[in-house]
Amino acid sequence: MFRVSPKLKINEQQNMTAFLSQAQQTLKNPIHCRGIGLHSGAAVTMTLHPADVDTGIRFRRIDLSDKPEIQAHWENVAPSPLCTTLMHDSGAQVGTVEHLMSALYAMGIDNAIIDVDGAELPVMDGSAQPFVFLIDCAGITRQYAQRRVLKILKTVTVEDGNKWVRITPCNQLQVSFDIDFDSAAIGAQTFSFAVTPRTYRQAVAKARTFGFLHEVEQLRAAGLARGGSLDNAVVVDGDTVLNTDGLRFDDECVRHKALDAVGDLALAAMPILGHFHGHRSSHYMTYRLLEGIFADTSAYEI
Repeated sequence: MFRVSPKLKINEQQNMTAFLSQAQQTLKNPIHCRGIGLHSGAAVTMTLHPADVDTGIRFRRIDLSDKPEIQAHWENVAPSPLCTTLMHDSGAQVGTVEHLMSALYAMGIDNAIIDVDGAELPVMDGSAQPFVFLIDCAGITRQYAQRRVLKILKTVTVEDGNKWVRITPCNQLQVSFDIDFDSAAIGAQTFSFAVTPRTYRQAVAKARTFGFLHEVEQLRAAGLARGGSLDNAVVVDGDTVLNTDGLRFDDECVRHKALDAVGDLALAAMPILGHFHGHRSSHYMTYRLLEGIFADTSAYEI
């Protein structure tokens, strides 16, 4: 588990107060990148643009004739295994949005329009660090409108067998995650952190997506993981990590699950005051948690 000193906790609480109380923010300048989709293997170019207040995060499919804009919102989540996919009313989709959404949320970007010329975002190195770098290069600017914040008032839980997700009241967004794999390279791991720009940069952003070698052929036969490689994922074969550079953290896998959870929670479309805890859970279960929160008006206030 990631732990911080008492002094750092005080500083982080100050950072969190500033993070939530400030005005909305957007990018100072447009910035672009190019890469391949993790599941499609297709080359894709992505450009992040500044946007007006209350725009939220919108993905624009510029490769389609009508250039549909898809709001990054939990109500637009489409069924998709192993990643988070958003869908427009027209049927246009954009997939694997969780890493970028995670970086945007953690860096405090409320408003942006993201142009993409394909149905899946570039995976880059499999972490959120390249997207944090893009945001840093573009710069951040405050806007003349106050943030709205989603405050959790009571516990909401979603269960699926031995898997579950839960959110409880908290004065910041705290994300905790547990995983347990039958592999000595991963095993049982637990991680928890307060989501601020500083802690995210230090402890989470560099954690890469991961998978098992024995699943690769099955995934590719299903049209998934066609762009996956040792350049953009941690690959485990039995009890061995195949990446020649090893792991970036001893518990990199659970840190990446926490990274994913931040990206999926960002689909609430506003900062959250609550403690999220995922236990062996999936993207879909986090979506169901957001659905459950907003279905119960006594569970939150804005």
